[in-house]
Amino acid sequence: MANATAHSTMLNIPERPAVRITAPRTAIAGIGGYAGGELARLLLHHPKFRETAPTFLGRAGEPESSNALYLEDIHPQLALAGNHHAHEILPFTWERIVDAGIEVLFLATPHEQSREWAPEAIERGIKVIDLSGAWRLQHHANREVYKLKDTNADHAAQLQSEAVYGCPELHRDDIRKARLVANPGCYATSIILALAPMVQAGLVDLDHGIICDAKSGVSGAGKAPTAKTHFMYAADNLSAYAVFGHRHTGELLEQLHITSDQIQFTPHLLPIPRGILSTIYLRLKTKTEAAAISTVLQNFYRHSPLVRLRNTPHLPEIQHIVRTNFCDLGFALAADGRRLIMVSCLDNLLKGASGQAVQNLNLMCGWNEEEGLL
Repeated sequence: MANATAHSTMLNIPERPAVRITAPRTAIAGIGGYAGGELARLLLHHPKFRETAPTFLGRAGEPESSNALYLEDIHPQLALAGNHHAHEILPFTWERIVDAGIEVLFLATPHEQSREWAPEAIERGIKVIDLSGAWRLQHHANREVYKLKDTNADHAAQLQSEAVYGCPELHRDDIRKARLVANPGCYATSIILALAPMVQAGLVDLDHGIICDAKSGVSGAGKAPTAKTHFMYAADNLSAYAVFGHRHTGELLEQLHITSDQIQFTPHLLPIPRGILSTIYLRLKTKTEAAAISTVLQNFYRHSPLVRLRNTPHLPEIQHIVRTNFCDLGFALAADGRRLIMVSCLDNLLKGASGQAVQNLNLMCGWNEEEGLL
């Protein structure tokens, strides 16, 4: 299975991959959402893609129109000087994708759509980086939260078994060789990056339990407005939601190799546009010095340019990571040496979504994983 569990794999010391000289032809399906817009921005400014802009695709089945729709119509912040509209959004068809020579397809689409399109892309020899939750979870019980239906269950199961969970800090080498990369969820990324070094080092008293108190800006809920994301509800408010049932929980269980009774994750909605702050409460097995915890984190992330470690007593803050592709980690250790609080911050649209997708693309091409992201 692609998501290996060995300690050496989790540390993921980089290999020397084959480096791609020319940029692959890429396409983005699902360009209308927040994540799709950020992905377009990152690729348009990526130094490797100066001569090879992505193909931007609208929804499948949309009729051809005499009135062209441009990326800059949907995301005006991407317009060039003079409000020049340069990037047309084309209706999605497989014929158009094949004729354009697309080699990597980004799916910033709903889970159901990604579950349908990824197998067809793979059959056509096109690699997929999927930003939805369609392919993240290997265990059926965890995947049930998405209520996915497969036209060909056997084919989907085979493809699921080779899908690589796209967290570069854990699965670098598998991502380099992957045909299908399942981009992690934003909450899951913030929590996994904080906990993976500690769990792998065997420091955490898992029987005592882990508590994850995570808070996200409103953009994490997507672009379509709901009763709980419109201004009158979210402004001047803070609310918990999806208690005991958030769909990112399965990612925590599978990637950290823990059970549901060893962790409690509660998400909250912050009245800000973007950013996640996760406060994680741990109990250590034995009395530990702060220097030892720092060493564990430094060793684990010594090859991870997009993880920044804050020096105690300084802790990460949302204002320091918003609109960046970094995840900031910090911790505070109680005087008893047993109670540990970790704080993790990232931008849910970048390191929690589109930035991580580009980081995965960089690895698949053999480039520096921070290329175009600093």
